[in-house]
Amino acid sequence: MARKTGSHAQITGPRVRSAAQKLFARMGYAAVSMRRIAAEVGMQAGALYLYTPDKQTLLFDLMKTHLEELLQAWAAAEKGKGAMAQLEAFVRFHIRFHLARPDAVFIAYMELRNLTPENFERIESLRRAYENQLEAILRQGQESGDFRVPDTKLATLAIIAMLTGVNTWYREGGRLSRSRVESIYWDMVRKAVGGDDAARIA
Repeated sequence: MARKTGSHAQITGPRVRSAAQKLFARMGYAAVSMRRIAAEVGMQAGALYLYTPDKQTLLFDLMKTHLEELLQAWAAAEKGKGAMAQLEAFVRFHIRFHLARPDAVFIAYMELRNLTPENFERIESLRRAYENQLEAILRQGQESGDFRVPDTKLATLAIIAMLTGVNTWYREGGRLSRSRVESIYWDMVRKAVGGDDAARIA
């Protein structure tokens, strides 16, 4: 069946993806049917296939869009000069970007197991591209003497896991503002990579 084209598709297509994202984040991919997504949008189940061939494609598209937007946003971000400035920029960027997209982040990390092998490889390629951005900063800092970490790849994965973990506990309007969270996490990352003489992990 052909997909809808024109302005109608440009309106309904994003509504379908938005509904799927909300439901996947709330209920989990396996528990959400195409019929449930259609009901969320307010259409008949059969009409949903005008906008997507299947549920797997919806999941993949959501993850791919999230990671592509992440890479594009980081590419456009102000990074400063030197490894220390760039690492601080990365930490603050990562927290700011991810806190603004809790559903997309949850799906990107928790629903990887539900991707087909082919789709998993494509998503992992995008994830590695983002991880490589941070590792390049850490390597630069190693070479300049600003950082002292035993393994830049391990440090990369540990830092990203720590930063993304903010999404599991942060609540808007809570005790800490987003800017304060950024500053605290930056201080922890700086010390972890040896940016503070009192906390080197060489």
